[in-house]
Amino acid sequence: MSDFKWRHYQGGVILGCVRWYCKYGISYRELEEMMLERGFEVDHTTLYRWVQHYAPDMEKRMRWYYKPTMGYSWRVDETYVKVKGKWTYLYRAIDKHGDTIDFYLSPTRNKKAAKRFLGKALKSIKPWAHPQTINTDKAPTFGPAIDELKEEGKCPEDTVHRQVKYLNNIVEADHGKLKQLINPVRGFKSMKTAYATIKGFELMHMFKKGQMEAWKYGQGLIGEIRLIERQFDIYTA
Repeated sequence: MSDFKWRHYQGGVILGCVRWYCKYGISYRELEEMMLERGFEVDHTTLYRWVQHYAPDMEKRMRWYYKPTMGYSWRVDETYVKVKGKWTYLYRAIDKHGDTIDFYLSPTRNKKAAKRFLGKALKSIKPWAHPQTINTDKAPTFGPAIDELKEEGKCPEDTVHRQVKYLNNIVEADHGKLKQLINPVRGFKSMKTAYATIKGFELMHMFKKGQMEAWKYGQGLIGEIRLIERQFDIYTA
């Protein structure tokens, strides 16, 4: 069954809109105007529904392509995202080269949230890609979380936990680039909509960093479009 059955527009058009919104930090109304200039009359509320439905699905289907294949040093940190007028916490991990490993949006910032995020990140990769070191800030939540994961056999015993401030400069800088996409939203209405949208932001940020370069079907933007479309069985010339 087609992923776009009963939709008024073709899959390529829908995925293109989701890509643009998640990649360029524009509003839904701005995207509505862009589509109108191209001859497509799509209401901004429809564009919102497309992003909510297809952005997380797109990220899920692309996950295999961006997961690391070697165990490098992880740099783990959290940044703030406003949801319903309150701050929530976006946990993120990248490797020493700046490639994104995983992310997790949590309403709380404590040991339970840190453990859930690290457990999710470790579970999503192959055993040989597990990190040799995990570097975090001085937050007291990460150490106990890593210790518990080791006790449960979910984190290798020889993985070293470090708290070296300058090593996390790379992930803090990466937060800033991602925030260029998040900030124009001016706050999300719920955790569900926030997480769905952020999955799209994170995925397109990975493309921008060149993380999927080896898998693209062709050079530049065309290769990016083809790679995404083929996850939905859309084959264009």
